[in-house]
Amino acid sequence: MINILANDGISNSGKVALETAGFNVSTTTVAQDQLINYINKEKVSVILVRSATNIRKELIDKCKDLKIIGRGGVGMDNIDVEYARSKGINVINTPASSSASVAELVFAHLYSGVRFLHESNRAMPLEGDSNFKALKKSYAKGIELRGKTIGIIGFGRIGRETAKIALGVGMNVLVYDKHIEKVDLTLDFSGNKSLDFEIKISKLNDVLKNSDFISLHVPLQKKFVIDKKEFDLMKDGVGLINVARGGVVNEVELISALNSGKLSFAGLDTFENEPKPAVQLLMHPKISLTPHIGAATKEAQDRIGLELAEQINTILN
Repeated sequence: MINILANDGISNSGKVALETAGFNVSTTTVAQDQLINYINKEKVSVILVRSATNIRKELIDKCKDLKIIGRGGVGMDNIDVEYARSKGINVINTPASSSASVAELVFAHLYSGVRFLHESNRAMPLEGDSNFKALKKSYAKGIELRGKTIGIIGFGRIGRETAKIALGVGMNVLVYDKHIEKVDLTLDFSGNKSLDFEIKISKLNDVLKNSDFISLHVPLQKKFVIDKKEFDLMKDGVGLINVARGGVVNEVELISALNSGKLSFAGLDTFENEPKPAVQLLMHPKISLTPHIGAATKEAQDRIGLELAEQINTILN
């Protein structure tokens, strides 16, 4: 029997699908430094990870029985993909499964920022009964998203889902992506109704200069996508959302931009140093924070588990 280790977990629907196909599935979470020994001892042929577990060259070299490395999600910067493939190991991911969930988190952070929810949820438990009127005054200058402009940097699946929500909210959408020129989007509504939109790609500087809010949807790069130069081009009071990858925004410059008022708020789901984000980020009153949960909805995890199961079954059977 083929042994599968889902080291960062897998949805029950995915586990059942794999077991129904005849595979033995373990959801034991093995510490990174024990992983090589465990894989070899248990004769693991397939390892499934999310973002917590790293699959690097040393592990690939020492685990000769590995046939498949699966990433539940999109980005694979925690896996030495090309090296694994050069050794004949299949490397798979689930790029479509979590797009809607990540896009919805973008708007959770956006609404939090424009209505000060990240601040009021910290202050109300402490002062809600003693300082209610002052808090009400502090948080009474919110703004609406409708009619504002969102700049989307990176227009793959998640960027497109983000654009669809923005269009539905009534926002203007500006997009930068160095790989494409235009995209046709279909916005689906209940009752079998839909609207078609043509989204033309703008220059990066135009997106930075003209957006009220900026959302990042790019893979990890060799250098920062948003650094001091990019912050300087933005409007004063812009909101920035990063649910993409830690390391695409210079966090030192981010703090500086928040303190100067260049940024009115930021929403962060990903951080340069995970799982120990910089304390300056965690304590900053103008940042809405989540612990890398973009794809962590029940619906997305079900889709991810089933898509992984289908790919594994196709490869091994």
